[in-house]
Amino acid sequence: MDNEGCSGKHTLKKESWRTVFALAYQSLGVVYGDLSTSPLYVYKSTFAEDIQHSETNEEIFGVLSFAFWTLTLVPLVKYVFIVLRADDNGEGGTFALYSLLCRHARVSTLPNGQLADEDLYEYRKENNESCNSGVGLKLRSALEKHRVLQMILLTLALLGACMVIGDGVLTPAISVFSAVSGLELLVSKHHHQYIEVPVVCMILVFLFSLQHFGTHRIGFLFGPVVITWLLCISSIGIYNIFHWNPHVYQALSPYYMYKFLKKTRGQGWMSLGGILLCITGSEAMYADLGHFSQLSIKMAFSFVVYPSLVLAYMGQAAYLSMHHIIENDYPIGFYVSVPEKLRWPVLAIAILAAVVGSQGMITGTFSIIKQCSAFGCFPRVKIIHTSSKICGRIYIPEINWTLMLLCLAVTIGFRNTKHISNASGLAVITVMLVTTCLMSLVIIICWNRSALLAIAFMLFFGSIEALYFSAALIKFLEGAWVPVALSFVFLIVMSVWHYGTRKKYEFDVQNKVSLNWLLRAGPELGVVRVRGIGLIHTELVSGIPAILSHFVANLPAFHQVLVFLCIKYVPVPHVRPEERFLVGRVGPREYRVYRCIARYGYHDALLDEAAFEEDLVCTIAYFIRSQWSHHNKHSEDGFESNEKMTVVGRPSSFSVWDDSEDAEVPMKRVRFVEPEIDKRGEAEVEELMEAREAGMAFILGHCHVKAKAGSGLMKRIGIDVGYDFLRRNSREPTYMKSFPCASTLEVGMIYHV
Repeated sequence: MDNEGCSGKHTLKKESWRTVFALAYQSLGVVYGDLSTSPLYVYKSTFAEDIQHSETNEEIFGVLSFAFWTLTLVPLVKYVFIVLRADDNGEGGTFALYSLLCRHARVSTLPNGQLADEDLYEYRKENNESCNSGVGLKLRSALEKHRVLQMILLTLALLGACMVIGDGVLTPAISVFSAVSGLELLVSKHHHQYIEVPVVCMILVFLFSLQHFGTHRIGFLFGPVVITWLLCISSIGIYNIFHWNPHVYQALSPYYMYKFLKKTRGQGWMSLGGILLCITGSEAMYADLGHFSQLSIKMAFSFVVYPSLVLAYMGQAAYLSMHHIIENDYPIGFYVSVPEKLRWPVLAIAILAAVVGSQGMITGTFSIIKQCSAFGCFPRVKIIHTSSKICGRIYIPEINWTLMLLCLAVTIGFRNTKHISNASGLAVITVMLVTTCLMSLVIIICWNRSALLAIAFMLFFGSIEALYFSAALIKFLEGAWVPVALSFVFLIVMSVWHYGTRKKYEFDVQNKVSLNWLLRAGPELGVVRVRGIGLIHTELVSGIPAILSHFVANLPAFHQVLVFLCIKYVPVPHVRPEERFLVGRVGPREYRVYRCIARYGYHDALLDEAAFEEDLVCTIAYFIRSQWSHHNKHSEDGFESNEKMTVVGRPSSFSVWDDSEDAEVPMKRVRFVEPEIDKRGEAEVEELMEAREAGMAFILGHCHVKAKAGSGLMKRIGIDVGYDFLRRNSREPTYMKSFPCASTLEVGMIYHV
């Protein structure tokens, strides 16, 4: 039902080396642009005001030592060797960690979860025997038992998601601004102050206008730019090292960090907010994991990006160690270390690289919004899948243009890199802290590792990030308030939407119609049954939705075949086509009432109308045949009236699940090949096909959610104002657009929650 579907798996179990190298090449343009352009502004931001470059070189060597070890410990050790292993079936990001925890500890906020969901392939291929003893078991039990802990975990994940969105606003601004700042060395100050901001704004508009082409095309377009940029900075770095100070490698010793802090003290600690920017973009490695593969991202960083960045920082330090008085009153920065004859070409490459540098966080923002929406934590938006092969590659128009407007506002508002770098630093380090916290839980609960290992991970990386976080937070009034403000707004939006959605589902559960009402109505449901299939959309996975009784009470006729359709997301990235549908019968067989649950992962593309309708009818027909075959082999009695859901797919097997409220254990898996059924079964299948030929009508609920009488002030504001505003201004569900307008009927209902 999206513009493009996805076929096949998003990753391959056995990737050819050709595929790995191709993905590594593309990842340079999409994932590593931001991290690769960090040499443009790290030294400039660090020496902006807190510390000064002196004749002893202790400051410049200390900054180099900090940059080297931070780059080594965080992106290389933490992300490449540890965090990237915690992928959610090939997907990454803050919500991938949250999804892993939801499955292993059963703390999902999705209200319509079922036991049958745990039999999905991407559930079962995890090591679900984790946490059967010790601290892990106690921690998992505490999370499952206490609702407060579940909400804290969700809030932590949402905070990380909000900061990723904030970083998606700030990264393009600081990358492009830093690249364009090189004009200050090449044109007069009089002209520079008038052209810098307009040039930055034009480049940003161009960047966001490219997004609808998708990461596949952008990756091949931007890859050569980043490769050229990395070759450029590493070559200049090598030249500066051998030409100015071949002994600069000695500054890589951690001893120079100690000397730096000993000399600069408080001012040195405050300047760490600038050094922090050397790892900005590291989170994109994990957030964009679904666009590429784990091996390709690791290879690109370890063998190309990391060595180039180290050489670039060493080269700048080597040049500055021999130049203590910078001419033209230009502050310490990247361009002063570039040979004068190369500055114009390097400036052109830097501007192109800065455009690329923003791509990783923009695509990461799209991914995190998609995941939040699938978990019921973000209003519905239009999601376009830009690749027919890799489902993780998406484009969200509303988010793209919102990011552009916010980015332009930040650029025009601050007009310099100093305040933008302070803001970007706080956003970057907050996301990393959230990842560290969630990763510690994954180590215990999902990987079944020792609690000591998780604590060591938390203390080691958490202490590094806490040091940088404190340095970034001290600049709150100097620009760092921007990501806090943005995150606060997005967190309020996510919380209100999640609260309203959950209350709406609880109202559906409390007001669902009992099966006795259906049985009392009889096979005709008390109305005239006309030819055709009536497809009633509902969020419920069991029971009869109130919309049916509301419809029957106001109209004198209904269709001969009735299907309760629930389209829901499950906490896995992808659901196999053969596991897509759960089908069951509601009431006795002569009622011709079925329930069909279509399950999708948070990175799946919904089927288009024709494919979905075909799959739905064929699935129900297959279910009827399988039930009659099973019935003939075991008994001649009528079917039980309680709901038993069957996983129906293309393979010659199906699973039966008892989804009644007191059922806990699934029935055994049954295998069959083209089941033989008697005339009654054939008649039921034939009736289904005749009903399909007569036409299919889609009955949708058009609800208005209101706070019930006696609700508190905060609840009335949240539901009547906040949720109502978001619901009216969000997109309707994607699948609704594919239903023909002439065959769609909306039934209005008021929900008092």
